[in-house]
Amino acid sequence: MDNLFQRSLEDLIKGFRLQLLGESSFISRALEEIRREVKATDLSTKSTALHKLSYLAAIHGVDMSWAAFHALEVVSSSRFHHKRIGYQAITQSFHDQTSVLLLITNQLRKDLNSVNEYEVSLALECLSRIGTRDLARDLSPEVFTLLGSSKSFVRKKATGVVLRVFDKYPDAVKVCFKRLVENLETSDPQILSAVVGVFCELASKDPTSCLPLAPEFFKILVDSRNNWVLIKLLKIFSKLASVEPRLGRKVAEPICEHMKRTVAKSLVFECVRTVVSSLSDHEAAVELAVAKIREFLVEDDPNLKYLGLHALSIAAPKHLWAVLENKEAVVKALSDEDPNVKLEALHLLMAMVTEDNVSEISRILMNYALKSDPLFCNEIIISVLSVCSRNAYEIIVDFDWYVSLLGEMARIPHCQRGEEIEHQLIDIGMRVRDARPQLVRVSWALLIDPALLGNMFLHPILSAASWVSGEYVEFSKNPYELVEALVQPRTDLLPPYIRAIYIHSVFKVLVFCLGSYFSAQESSSGSSSTVYESILNLVNVIEIGVWPLSGAYDVEVQERAKNVLGFIGMAKQDIAKNVNLQDNDAEACRVTAFMEDMFSEELGPISANAQEKVCVPDGLELEENLGDLEEICGKFLKPVESDSVSCTDKISFSVSKLRIRDQQEASSSSTSLPAKASSSLLAEHRKRHGMYYLTSEKNDPDSNGTPKDYPPANDLASEILLDPLDPKRKAKHRKSRPVVVKLDEGGESRITTSQAKTKQESVTDDESLSRAIQSALLVNKKGKEREKCEGNSNLVVQEEETSRIEKPQNSEKKKKKKKKKNGERTSGKHRSRRRSEVASSSEQVEIPDLLL
Repeated sequence: MDNLFQRSLEDLIKGFRLQLLGESSFISRALEEIRREVKATDLSTKSTALHKLSYLAAIHGVDMSWAAFHALEVVSSSRFHHKRIGYQAITQSFHDQTSVLLLITNQLRKDLNSVNEYEVSLALECLSRIGTRDLARDLSPEVFTLLGSSKSFVRKKATGVVLRVFDKYPDAVKVCFKRLVENLETSDPQILSAVVGVFCELASKDPTSCLPLAPEFFKILVDSRNNWVLIKLLKIFSKLASVEPRLGRKVAEPICEHMKRTVAKSLVFECVRTVVSSLSDHEAAVELAVAKIREFLVEDDPNLKYLGLHALSIAAPKHLWAVLENKEAVVKALSDEDPNVKLEALHLLMAMVTEDNVSEISRILMNYALKSDPLFCNEIIISVLSVCSRNAYEIIVDFDWYVSLLGEMARIPHCQRGEEIEHQLIDIGMRVRDARPQLVRVSWALLIDPALLGNMFLHPILSAASWVSGEYVEFSKNPYELVEALVQPRTDLLPPYIRAIYIHSVFKVLVFCLGSYFSAQESSSGSSSTVYESILNLVNVIEIGVWPLSGAYDVEVQERAKNVLGFIGMAKQDIAKNVNLQDNDAEACRVTAFMEDMFSEELGPISANAQEKVCVPDGLELEENLGDLEEICGKFLKPVESDSVSCTDKISFSVSKLRIRDQQEASSSSTSLPAKASSSLLAEHRKRHGMYYLTSEKNDPDSNGTPKDYPPANDLASEILLDPLDPKRKAKHRKSRPVVVKLDEGGESRITTSQAKTKQESVTDDESLSRAIQSALLVNKKGKEREKCEGNSNLVVQEEETSRIEKPQNSEKKKKKKKKKNGERTSGKHRSRRRSEVASSSEQVEIPDLLL
């Protein structure tokens, strides 16, 4: 009766389709129903419940580990339909820590010995998915028996399970490996395909262990016409050739024959990959492979074109000439519609970059970046940046050109690699002294470009440009232009941390200019009126630009602005007095000299492993006594509650009111800056440098103070893009490579303890499997030699008996001589056995000379 009214899997699926909303509640009700049904004693009811549970686990990710024992009960049924459902549930619910895992061993052994080949198939599939070390150890004899089954369906399944058994229990190689090798001589294509697939996986783990089987593999390579088997064999020989280079001479000819004969693109590609990766010393084979690659590149199918580009990328490390011959096809692939084809073409172009053609390839890629989609555009930019900066810019000779290239990358419309460009601008400044003048010029051009201010991805570039402008201000031809770019009103669009860098750079420029002014006064009896007006004008421009920032909400911006204003107030008093500073009595002169000394020391690059070279002081515990930190500082580490938001809003509102009031008071005060002078200076500055101001008509700011529209970026095609990327320019004005500061090598990736442990365990398992395969092969070889020796000895015994019958009466002297000969033959056999044992103790496995 329970089975009569039970819902089937089809009913469950129909119920899902009718549920437009509330799917989770429907799953919960279905699980409750399944938990009730699976406890029934009727196996049909139980199997139907497991069937529905398996569907929910596969489609909706429901946990079914609780049903492991019920799956065992269904598997024990004599009906095949129940067994199939039970084994499917076992594969989904069992894992290495399942408590009832030991109970399945006998059931698997029973089904593996069944006369029904389909029940055997179910058990083999289950073993291949849940097999553990214990299961592989206990069921190895059954798998060995099935490897010799007369039913090809069973033997094929057993061959596939062998790989799992070997992986979990390497000692099973001693039992099953001999019969697995024997299956290489089968005429059944399905069994042969399964066996070759197993050896392909074994060779990928350790090619040396499969090296003695090279003659069998070679025979199949020559005789087989199954493309799948040939592809697996090519993978095997690709691994074996890396261990034994002499194999290339033997397998090159049949591989070339397959390339010429077959029309299957998959087999042709595998032949090409094997030749360019493992048979690079055979010129005829490589030339044929490159010709086949060229056929792939001209195909209209994007899949075949991608395979051709991928084959070229494999050939590039050893056969760069093949890539250069197909350069036009690679460049043309950059405009392909398929994104994978474009990326592969980009990687190939990056592989061709050298010191001589870096300018030409960069020009090509920048032109494609201008008209590409944002994703591929940024992929181009990051590829150029990574290749050019490799090994401390080893392929860059003209750093003026490269710095200009970095500046033009920032002006590409879809550029989002601001952090990478920022890092290289600063890194080149610290490493290459000769590049600093051009670096300052490019930085000034970036600072005055209004389009960069509206792109948040490019703000890091402006941060680097402002830092460079202040750090290397001595290379600037016009510091006044730098100041105007750093204090322009549009800097309100930048985040506070970048504005703080802007103010600090302004301070560096001011210190440099005042130091030059005071030094000029010390060297001469008086100061020129022109110099006096210039320095006073510079100070006024800085004061006007920095003054509004003294009331900024950000603490760091406010502090830096007030420091600059305080320094200006002190300096303006001495500048206004226009006194003779030869006695160095002026306070501004002393402070300026002190600040110049602070900024005079250059900043250099730091090694990634610099912290490791610092010795830990004695008595300092870095990884201990921190367990009670949460208890000690618990009340200070509590998260802020949500009801404090209103208080924060009130504080921010009061601070903003206070800021506005301070600005009004500061603007109305006449102690530091008179109102008339301030308004006249502001009007004059706006008149002379109107390009830095936001227009009041079109670009009205919104409520947040951010303008609605941004000015367009500078035109790339008409300004600098074609000039720095032109290879002719580099050829005409080629100069020697400047000195680049390099640090010690050691930026290697670190591996954690758990990762190292896992890696060591996997290596240990592979080594144990390799040793087991090698010992099995040697034992097999030794057994064949013993059989051959026993056959020879039997033949000798038969000859002796025949001679004894023909000549029954022999003299005693002849008997002694015969006995002596037999003793010599026996001792010779012992010597040959000792030689074979010595050979078996050797770890190195060689290929028979028949193949080589």
